Amino acid sequence: MKNYELMAVFKPNLDAEEIDKAIEALGKTAKDLKGKVVSSDKVGRKKLAYGIQNFRDGFFVTMVLSLPEEGVAEFRRQLRLNDNILRTMFLDAEKAAV
Repeated sequence: MKNYELMAVFKPNLDAEEIDKAIEALGKTAKDLKGKVVSSDKVGRKKLAYGIQNFRDGFFVTMVLSLPEEGVAEFRRQLRLNDNILRTMFLDAEKAAV
């Protein structure tokens, strides 16, 4: 299994409880794909450089995930299907550390 780093920007109109549920759902998705969440960090609400879907700010979350390579495509698909996520950046953690 390889480690991947995920940065997700959630809609700012979600309250803290909804953000926690969304993060848990991402962890459950990783677990369903035979992976796990190594670490999770709620960065907080930040102003965006430009508007996305008429939102000027978003709630940033970074996660380090350990996933098998065959589960990466399905995990990315699940990210795109999540309506609460405005943007994502999904990187191979080993390559990002260079």
